[in-house]
Amino acid sequence: MADTLHLAADPVTLTAALVDIPSVSGDEARLADLVERSLREQTPLEVTRSGNAVLARTNLGRPSRVVLAGHLDTVPVNDNLPSRLEDGVLHGCGTVDMKGGDAVMLHLAATVADPRHDLTFVFYDCEEVEAVRNGLGRVERDLPEWLRGDLAIVCEPSNGVVEAGCQGTMRVEVRTKGARAHTARGWMGVNAIHALGEALRRLEAYEARQVDIDGCRYREGLQAVRVSGGVAGNVVPDEAVLTVNHRFAPDRSPEQAELHLREVFEGYDVTVTDSSPGALPGLTAPTTRELVAAAGGDPVAKLGWTDVARFAALGMPAVNFGPGDPTLAHTRQENVPVDQIVRCADVLRRFLG
Repeated sequence: MADTLHLAADPVTLTAALVDIPSVSGDEARLADLVERSLREQTPLEVTRSGNAVLARTNLGRPSRVVLAGHLDTVPVNDNLPSRLEDGVLHGCGTVDMKGGDAVMLHLAATVADPRHDLTFVFYDCEEVEAVRNGLGRVERDLPEWLRGDLAIVCEPSNGVVEAGCQGTMRVEVRTKGARAHTARGWMGVNAIHALGEALRRLEAYEARQVDIDGCRYREGLQAVRVSGGVAGNVVPDEAVLTVNHRFAPDRSPEQAELHLREVFEGYDVTVTDSSPGALPGLTAPTTRELVAAAGGDPVAKLGWTDVARFAALGMPAVNFGPGDPTLAHTRQENVPVDQIVRCADVLRRFLG
């Protein structure tokens, strides 16, 4: 492994260097060490460490601060390392999610010498696994002042356009009870799986809301994602569970989303198993408007959930902006056009400098 990253090199070369250092969730230490050492040696930024998260910032006394965040970890490698460059497209694990965005951040940390805003760069660990392990949560607990700012830009893949806010997500279990019996005498029992039929029909007929906020259209969703039940091949089952995932627009709180699901599945035993709030787009904030102007085009709604919600919960507007097609994230075919990496770096340099 190289002793250092050349942060001032072009961000495409830097992306390839990051991709070629495996950093599957929980195994980010080598990459975090390299990022920390490179930032300390090549920039005047204040640098600190939290586990396998590396943080760096300016302290120039500017009237506003922009936080740029990106996770260092990837999903497991799937025979897609080392990186390769073909016809202007960089292939490899993490090129999309999200080492292209990390490379842009590192490049800016080394090359934006006189920013209009104070800057904080957050490179964190364990984003691709359960939320309790997410490095941002640890940073928020241990170093909360490092996450404060007037705008957060999460450099997740967004096809190089501003994706504003994000939708919330909730999972519930819809549970039915029955009574066991031998299938040869099925009338003597109550089939819990059959009792899910009405719940599935409600899902099939469900019409999801579409909500416009700050000119961005959020399209909600309600989908069955798992069905479990059954005892044996000759037993009427006495319990069944339907797991449902709800993606809700950021004009609804998790409490409102839960109330809505309980109305949809009225008459059923409903248990919330996972919930994360959404984030409003925040496009009316002055600093956000500056970014949108620098990026050009129209911002769009982020339909998935990202860590912008964590920043929004801290009371600051947050957007997604980074290179790569998010539909390629986590696939063996992960790849990013190099001109998208360059464009994202140029847009953010223009906005920040």
